[in-house]
Amino acid sequence: MRRLVLGIPKGSLQEATLRLFRNSGWNITISERSYFPDINDPEISCSICRAQEMSRYVENGTFDAGITGKDWILENNSDVVVVTDLVYSKASNRPTRWVIAVPYDSPIKEIKDLEGKKVATELLQFTKRYFKEAGINVEVEFSWGATEAKVIAGLCDAIVEVTETGSTMRANGLRIIKELMTSNPQLIANREAWEDEWKRDKILQISTLLQGALRADEFVGLKMNVPEDKMAQVMEVLPSITSPTVSYLYNNSWLSVEVVVSKKVVRDLIPKLIKRGAEGIIEYPLNKVI
Repeated sequence: MRRLVLGIPKGSLQEATLRLFRNSGWNITISERSYFPDINDPEISCSICRAQEMSRYVENGTFDAGITGKDWILENNSDVVVVTDLVYSKASNRPTRWVIAVPYDSPIKEIKDLEGKKVATELLQFTKRYFKEAGINVEVEFSWGATEAKVIAGLCDAIVEVTETGSTMRANGLRIIKELMTSNPQLIANREAWEDEWKRDKILQISTLLQGALRADEFVGLKMNVPEDKMAQVMEVLPSITSPTVSYLYNNSWLSVEVVVSKKVVRDLIPKLIKRGAEGIIEYPLNKVI
């Protein structure tokens, strides 16, 4: 039997990635003593790898495909096929941001003020390229971690660090002076594997279901019963991805209505439906929306 070798990111994205695969239909079980997780699909073989290194292993063919951040693909300057964007993080379904930050009381107000200064970051090569292209001469120093503490302690003048909302930086007395890029996980593929029809089809299957699971997280399903003479009023307030499914209940003039709606509107929508005659309203979660 043929198998696709799939890289799963170790570290901050690991649990969110496992949850996404679980919602997509794949249960991946990781043992503390093994870098080769079990998966309930005989056509996939999994390996654990740090997100920072994933694109290199996909590029050289160790993995046929893998999930890593856009930031680390750019950092490694990897020649891979980007199959799809997967917008999620360890905390939310939104992109992260790489920013330049300085202490609140720093005289540095914009990036040109960093001329001749020291910048610490884990995103070393990308940061060097960025300042070179901007024509600003800085010393870029690799940081193994605790990067925010380095600038607070005065070990560098600024940092290039990843954040979602910036709240942690503000809490630590830092001020963002420039956003360099947004990043999110991406499903990537080795170019040779992508040219293999069987592997490409398997990778596309994974892509479709992962995207479906992410999209489902934004929606819920609603079921309700509506009197036939109130249906027009209900339709006035009923948003939907597509037209709702409507059918007659057995031997009466009531209708059964089923619809998919955004989580953002459902809290205000249900009272409106009740006022317009809907009864027996059931809200239920979705696994995938494709």
